[in-house]
Amino acid sequence: MFNAQYFRTFITLVETGSFTHTARRLEMTQPGVSQHIRKLENYLDKSLINRYGRRFTLTEAGRRAYDYSVRLFAEHEHFRHSLDNESLDSGDCRVASPGSVGLLFYPFILGYQQMHPGLTVSYSFAFNDEIVQDVVAGRYDLGIVTEVFKHPDLEFEPWHQEPLCLVVPADFTGTSLQELLALGFMNYSDGINYAGQLLRANFAGEFRSMSHFPRQGHTNEVAMVLDAVARGLGFTVVSRPVLETSPWQRQVKALTLPNQVYETLYVVTQAGSETPRRYTQLLGEFREERRNTLYGLVEEPGFDI
Repeated sequence: MFNAQYFRTFITLVETGSFTHTARRLEMTQPGVSQHIRKLENYLDKSLINRYGRRFTLTEAGRRAYDYSVRLFAEHEHFRHSLDNESLDSGDCRVASPGSVGLLFYPFILGYQQMHPGLTVSYSFAFNDEIVQDVVAGRYDLGIVTEVFKHPDLEFEPWHQEPLCLVVPADFTGTSLQELLALGFMNYSDGINYAGQLLRANFAGEFRSMSHFPRQGHTNEVAMVLDAVARGLGFTVVSRPVLETSPWQRQVKALTLPNQVYETLYVVTQAGSETPRRYTQLLGEFREERRNTLYGLVEEPGFDI
């Protein structure tokens, strides 16, 4: 007989790697955990784990059962939350985004949650490809990404734009491309791409390729790249929210450039799904707040898609 709790116990066991930790997390006894695993094995008529004293490894059937269990519960959660699409101030908010926008959007959502206690927030900071996979699997209702992927099960909608900033140490006095070359470049996951776009737009007659710039280092965490810039180790190009939320704002500065370039943000959802109204309101209010902060009464630039 199918019992969802047996699958839940099995998932927890695999993720904790311990019968003891599983029992503690699920508020069960260790014999109770072992009983759930045996009953699941009997139900599937397959051995799921190989036991070695207190340790275990997954069998091939166990690996497949774990993958299935994760998908099963993700689909269940997506279905459950999809039933409450009309409420503006209650339900779960399950969102994923890169750190560049999440540094501002996540605190905004938390503030919104304080005003509406019926909301709960599950927010993941991740790279674009991870966000896409999570939305496909139903682990998140929507994602915010900086890149559009071709996928038959997903829909991408342009949502908002943030200016890109060329950030240098606070005591840097140069303005030319040659002086930036001498300073060197601090890289992160999107750094090369964004720097190329911004420099090409503002030094069209001189700029050729980012390959000409000395690489002074790399980090996979965009929020930390300005630490290196603040120490005088190089320049970088980040979106405006990264600069606005950085603890190193006083140790760095954004160069004033004649031609602005923007990071376009897209909302990604499962194709054909109905976005709950609470998300529509959240996205709209955050975007309006950012528009007022960035542009005031000036017309917002159009999307460059």
